[in-house]
Amino acid sequence: MKRLVAFTLVLLTTGCGARIAHTEPTDTVTVTNCGQEATYAKPSRVVTNDTGITELMFALGLGDRMAGYVIGGSRTSDVESSPWKADFERVPDLGEQITKELVQGARADMVFAGWNYGFSESTGFTPDALKDMGIASYQLTEACRNGVGTQRGIMPPLEALYTDLRNLGRIFGVEAKAEELIAGYRKQVADAAKLVKEHRPKVFLYDSGLDQPFTSGRNGAPQDIIDKAGGENVFGDLDDSWTTVGWEAVVARDPDVVLINDYADGQATTPDEKRAFLESYQPLRDVAAIRDKRFFVLPYAALVESPRNPAAIEAFARFLADNAG
Repeated sequence: MKRLVAFTLVLLTTGCGARIAHTEPTDTVTVTNCGQEATYAKPSRVVTNDTGITELMFALGLGDRMAGYVIGGSRTSDVESSPWKADFERVPDLGEQITKELVQGARADMVFAGWNYGFSESTGFTPDALKDMGIASYQLTEACRNGVGTQRGIMPPLEALYTDLRNLGRIFGVEAKAEELIAGYRKQVADAAKLVKEHRPKVFLYDSGLDQPFTSGRNGAPQDIIDKAGGENVFGDLDDSWTTVGWEAVVARDPDVVLINDYADGQATTPDEKRAFLESYQPLRDVAAIRDKRFFVLPYAALVESPRNPAAIEAFARFLADNAG
């Protein structure tokens, strides 16, 4: 009988321990974000900043875990074209500028943003400032700083997308959905690769800028969009995500195709206006892409890290195969 009682106590103790071990990970989850371990406790009132970041939450089915989103006025066309437009309509639109006061008013328990995607020392809206307020933050991996000034990007762009999906899957307990999305995206990218021809045209990503162009280096989403679609990013040697270059460098690298970012930047607002500027700018007149009028347009939300990236790769691969092969 003593042995039986002792054995029963062991089972009960083990059972209690097993239950505690099972519930602890659901109470707090630790992931690596921008090279640092970060712990989260069941966020239920998340505020997101920018279109692509918000769509990552929607793609994972996490709209009900959000207190709202912030999107700049020039991004409203992205919402209209979004595969998750219905989610944008259901979740509160909190405004066009994210601030400490805004997230406090929303009673946020986590902010999902990135450097230059909401986080900025100049505004005082930073992960450290949120921590002082008792609010957790998750940083977009595409925008992680890489240790050289304010340069951003610590891994290949698609891996940044998959990393964020897996991390968010763990934080919110939707790991299976995250893996399902990643598998689908990998297949979409692999299918696009079947369209790629041997010749790889040189591509210049034109985001904005008249005096100096704003473009994307090897750490931004356009790098993999261009590369996986069968092109070569003419500024793929730059160790940054998004950055300013000179028109002289564009001329010297003589791109075959210009990929235009469709969003209002306050200068040349529409894709047609951006194209008209490029075609009228005399220093570019002998650049192959301008001379041969090879332009392709993608929406802003497809060119930053977002669940639209794989579809953008497929669309651009079809264009390159038909027009620049």
